[in-house]
Amino acid sequence: MIYIDALMCLVMIAAALMTFFSRNLISAVIFSGAVSLVAAYLFLRMGAPDVAMTEAAIGSGLTTVIFLITIRRTQEVEA
Repeated sequence: MIYIDALMCLVMIAAALMTFFSRNLISAVIFSGAVSLVAAYLFLRMGAPDVAMTEAAIGSGLTTVIFLITIRRTQEVEA
């Protein structure tokens, strides 16, 4: 199981780097949501299910949706 956790940490770092270096805003938001999902998984593995549920709901769910709606609305105004 420790190998899976280490792999998930590497996935988290890769997604964070992809968020940072992405030129497309939508893909950056999706990679950011992936970072939050992996963090939620790691919190669950560490025995903190309440923190994992909060991270999954707020970090990857609500925040990602709000960012995507904001990007969509700002693109409509610019066009």
